[in-house]
Amino acid sequence: MTDMFDLSGRVAVITGGSRGIGRMIAEEFVRRGVRTYITSRKAQPCIQTAQELSELGECIALPYDLSTMDGIDAFVAEVANRETQLDILINNAGAAWTAPFDEFPESGWDKVMNINLKSVFFLTQQLAPLLRAGASPEQPAKVINIASTDGLKIPRLETYSYASSKAGLIQLTRLMGRTLVADNILVNAIAPGAFASDMNIAARDQPDMISERIPAKRIGQPDDIAGTAVYMSSRAGNYLVGATISLDGGIVNSL
Repeated sequence: MTDMFDLSGRVAVITGGSRGIGRMIAEEFVRRGVRTYITSRKAQPCIQTAQELSELGECIALPYDLSTMDGIDAFVAEVANRETQLDILINNAGAAWTAPFDEFPESGWDKVMNINLKSVFFLTQQLAPLLRAGASPEQPAKVINIASTDGLKIPRLETYSYASSKAGLIQLTRLMGRTLVADNILVNAIAPGAFASDMNIAARDQPDMISERIPAKRIGQPDDIAGTAVYMSSRAGNYLVGATISLDGGIVNSL
């Protein structure tokens, strides 16, 4: 009997894969025999992470700025030059901005929306031919969008563009999921809560304090996010279409 969680031999792209949640997923994929491409705007951290993860398996750094259409075009062209098909796309790259309502700048709106929402759509659109190439009813291609619990609840901070982009991403996941399932591409999302990262500084630096607000009484660990991504990417997740999993220790469901 084959392991329904087996991902060996698959090809994956993980945006924002050099650190935080992206790296957590990338490390598990590499361990499981997935040829994993990671990308990020900053070249050196991307290359360094790929070198470190290559000790576990196959990890390739392709640093690009995916907040612009030029960056997306160049990245997709390089992936297409290297691969004839793509099995898994993890849209994880993201940005946040916090400012009081009366002072919130247009730059903080556009930067966050461009990377968190616009780039997810156009990157998925442009990689769709590679996703379709190897997809079948028995082994569909997988797209996982990394949303946030801030797209499902009112955030504690004034993160207007971030919360709006993540709520939009959850709806975009539903719509793309309905459309692309006909091509054997299954689109779903994970909405993480508190995970230690450079974006979630409070969870990184004050985990005990943050844990008191969480029903599970702890912050998320690498295995939590990586395991969920493995489930959704594997045969075990083949009946998920347009779904968003709240991975938050019970915060959203306790509201």
